[in-house]
Amino acid sequence: MSSRVSIVGGGLAGSEAAWQLARRGISVDLFEMRPDRTTPAHTTGLLAEIVCSNSLGADGPSSPAGILKDELRRLDSLIISCADESRVPAGKALAVDRDRFSEKVTARLQATPGVRIIRRELASAPEGPAIIASGPLTSSPLAEELKRLAGADHLAFFDAVAPVVTAESIDMSAAFRAGRWGQQDDYINCPFNREEYEAFWRALVSAERAKPHDFEDSPSFFEGCLPVEIMASRGIDTLRFGPLRPVGLPLPGTGKEAWAMVQLRQDNREGTLYNLVGFQTNLRWGEQERVFRMIPGLENAEFARLGVMHRNIYVNAPAVLDCRLRFRGGRDDLFLAGQITGVEGYVESTAMGCVAALNAAALALGVLFPDWPRETAIGSLLHYLSDADPSRFQPMNMNLGVMPRPEGRIRDKARRCEMVAAAAASSLGTMLETLDRDLPVVKGQ
Repeated sequence: MSSRVSIVGGGLAGSEAAWQLARRGISVDLFEMRPDRTTPAHTTGLLAEIVCSNSLGADGPSSPAGILKDELRRLDSLIISCADESRVPAGKALAVDRDRFSEKVTARLQATPGVRIIRRELASAPEGPAIIASGPLTSSPLAEELKRLAGADHLAFFDAVAPVVTAESIDMSAAFRAGRWGQQDDYINCPFNREEYEAFWRALVSAERAKPHDFEDSPSFFEGCLPVEIMASRGIDTLRFGPLRPVGLPLPGTGKEAWAMVQLRQDNREGTLYNLVGFQTNLRWGEQERVFRMIPGLENAEFARLGVMHRNIYVNAPAVLDCRLRFRGGRDDLFLAGQITGVEGYVESTAMGCVAALNAAALALGVLFPDWPRETAIGSLLHYLSDADPSRFQPMNMNLGVMPRPEGRIRDKARRCEMVAAAAASSLGTMLETLDRDLPVVKGQ
């Protein structure tokens, strides 16, 4: 078996996979079609470019997402390391300066011995061992190849990007800084009174949406990332009990609660850009500026980036993938990684890149495949991908529900999460001992 692995896609999963392979002495050909061919959402040729939210989710052991990040840190994840070095204030979440983050990932891989970055689009799977980590924006020719390999239709959903405004254009006489429930004041908050909110809602639900492209004839949306106008269309109070909920954010001076609250999160290290949290959208650009300037404090907002909708694709993992992230009954030297496997989220995609890389390394070196304990966050995600009902499969974020419950009836969620985190850490520690024996990191890598 070859000690060189090909990776298709230089996003989060592909970049992580290249790093994990190179650290174990496996040479890597990393194929990335950008900048020669771009996508509706990308704007640069950098590796691991983040095109949606700049938040990688909750951090720390008190949350399932934090447990997953801790596991990746213990695996010396390139993505998490660069995120830690590029973080911007976001309360208990890990958010990054997106440009600085992608620049760091690109520079680290360019300087990694054994990694060859090839700027070329591939329309078919390379000879193995290989990893396809082409992401939710997989080009049409490669998507057709994946459909053929899977032996089943791909599922498709559509994702949307939230707008970004310049900090200096926010009217801070109407907005204020605060974190929910008195936490760090990392967010800028724009409060609506009832009259303002209802006028905004009417404008939002009646605003003109962008027409779908040819490949977007029948768009359907993943429930975890709905465009704001779709959420609003479900009822006048849907946003008030969702991304615009005002609870835990009392108004300065009065201590009273606003009717609704828009939160803006810092988007770059300098603090000059802020994104509208929960405002992924498919409105026409002119409509975005008109409607979103009805938000108190954003009347004169300067939009550094407007929202767009783009296609996301993923395979029906429990129907077509085995527990090693390979096509069932297909090539045993071809792995999938990232969001295309059926996980949802930056860190989850990164984790699948790590898994695919270690499986490909084991295949290339002729050693046993790593076995991920069910108690770990990574093992729980893999279990979901293989064990979910194929007829009802949807992409899954890291959450407490996919992890094994601790023994006994524990009603306190924080305590339960602590127990789950302890079990995950212990199980991963045992696994890492085996991993260090079978797939050791090459000295100097």
